Amino acid sequence: MLKPLQDRVVIKMMEGEETTKSGIILAANAKEKPQIAEVIAVGPGLMQDGKIVPVEVKVKDKVVVSKYSGTEVKYEGEELIIVRESDILAVVE
Repeated sequence: MLKPLQDRVVIKMMEGEETTKSGIILAANAKEKPQIAEVIAVGPGLMQDGKIVPVEVKVKDKVVVSKYSGTEVKYEGEELIIVRESDILAVVE
């Protein structure tokens, strides 16, 4: 498993909708990049004033991320993205 450092978080993007609410089926190239992801791993936090400030999200949280943020990596056949905690905009409850 990937173990992120500092305030970094490993996420896996969730699949986008293939049909609209009105029932229209979208072609693969017409779909927008999804912005909701699942947290896979979390770093220990960022060092500030000699203390580690822990990351606010936890594994299995669903989060909204900035559209084109992070670094894409392929690990054990999975497409993952490593983002900083500041690239996470919200937690989906």
